[in-house]
Amino acid sequence: MAASQLSVVLPRVLIVSRRTVRKNKFVDFVGEYHLDLIVSYGAVPVIVPRVSGVHMLLESFEPIHGVLLCEGEDIDPSLYDDESNHLSPEEIEEIRKQHVSDTAIDKEKDTIELRLAKLCLERNIPYLGICRGSQVLNVACGGTLYRDIEKDLSRNLPQDKKVVHIDYDNYDNHRHIVKIIENTPLHYWFKDSLEDDKMEICVNSYHHQGVKKLAQRFVPMAFSHDGLIEGFYDPDAYNPEEGKFIMGLQFHPERMRQQDTDEFDYPGCTFAYQEFVKAVVAYNKKLSTSVKKPIKLNQEMEKKRKIIVRSFSLARNIYEGSSQMHPSKESDLDAGAEFLESNTALSIQQETRLIKMGATVRNGCSYLEKLKMNEEREGLARKIMGKMSVEQLSDLKSFYNMMGQICCEVLERKLQDIVNEVAS
Repeated sequence: MAASQLSVVLPRVLIVSRRTVRKNKFVDFVGEYHLDLIVSYGAVPVIVPRVSGVHMLLESFEPIHGVLLCEGEDIDPSLYDDESNHLSPEEIEEIRKQHVSDTAIDKEKDTIELRLAKLCLERNIPYLGICRGSQVLNVACGGTLYRDIEKDLSRNLPQDKKVVHIDYDNYDNHRHIVKIIENTPLHYWFKDSLEDDKMEICVNSYHHQGVKKLAQRFVPMAFSHDGLIEGFYDPDAYNPEEGKFIMGLQFHPERMRQQDTDEFDYPGCTFAYQEFVKAVVAYNKKLSTSVKKPIKLNQEMEKKRKIIVRSFSLARNIYEGSSQMHPSKESDLDAGAEFLESNTALSIQQETRLIKMGATVRNGCSYLEKLKMNEEREGLARKIMGKMSVEQLSDLKSFYNMMGQICCEVLERKLQDIVNEVAS
C-alpha cells in the first residue's frame, strides 16, 4: 500500500506543539521520541501548532482518534483556583527565577489543550497525558496543582521524605523512586521489573509542579516518597481493546533510556504508548462501524422534538436569567420533564451534561413551584400582618431581629469549630 493511502487508513493522534525561540523567532516543536513511538505502534501524529487562534479551529483537525499532550510551561494558576495564597510575592518571584523556562504562562497553549482534554472526556477519545499533559487532564476534571513542589509540599516534610523532581545539571539522567500501586495499568506494565514485592521503580523527572488535589474520577497509579502522585487513570475509561484510555503520567517513559544509548531502563517503558495506540486503533474502528445515516423524523415526531427542545431552552433561561424571567406558560416545561422521566436509558454522564448546560427541566418545574409557593406565603403573611396592631408588629420585628443575631452568632461559632478541627 502506498504511503499516501496508508496515512488515510491509520488513525490520527493530535499532539500540541510547544513554543520556543530560535534565532529571535518563535518555533513550534514536539519531542521526536513521542512521534517515533506513535508511528511505530501504528498511528499518525498530527501536530497542532501553538499559534494564536488555533483554539477556534480545532474542528478542522477532525477526525480525532486520540490526543497526546506532553511537556510545556506551567498552567495558568487561575484555571485551577490556585490555593497557594500562603506564598509570598518574594517566594513567587524566587520560583520564577529558579524555573525561568517553565513559569512563562502560555495562555494560548492552555486554551488549546484544555479544550482538547474536555473533548476527549466528552467523547471518550483516548487521551495520554505526559508531564504537563497529566496536569492538564487533572485540571480539566476539576483537580488542582501544587504551584511549586518545593515551596508547597517539600518544606513541610522531614529531610528523608523530600524528593528532587528536577535537576537542571543532570537533566536526562536524573531519577527518583516511585511506588507503584497494585492492580493498576502501571503495575501490569512494570511487573517484570519489580524486585521483592517492593513495587518500586526509578523514573525521570522534569517538573516543579504536580497534582495537589486529584480529580474525583481518577485513581492514583504511583506515588513518589514525598507523597506526590506520579501517575493516575480513569478505571471506568480504561480498556485499550475497546478503545478506552484516559491516563496521566507525571514522568517521561519515552525518555527513560540508558545513558548514551536508546535502550530503555525497563521493558515496560514503552507500554504506555503501545496500549494508548491500541486504544486509538480500536476507537477508530468503533467510529467507522458506528456511522449511521441520520434518522428522518415524520411530521408528528418532528413537532414533538421541537416542543421538547423548547422546554429545555425555557428551563435554561430560568437559570441564566433573573427570577422574573420564567415562561408565561408553566406547562411548557412539562414536555421536557416527561421526556427525562420516560427515558431511563439516559446515562449518568448524559444527565450530568444536561444539568451543566442548565437544561434541567425537573429542577425548572420545581423552581417555578417554589416561586409560586413563596408568592402565596408572602400574600398570606401580608394579610395576617395587616390585621396586627403597631405594638404587635413592633414586638414581632424585635423578635426576628434577635433570632437573626443569635443565628449569626451560633453559625459563626460552628464555622470556627470546623476551621479549628481542620487545622488540628
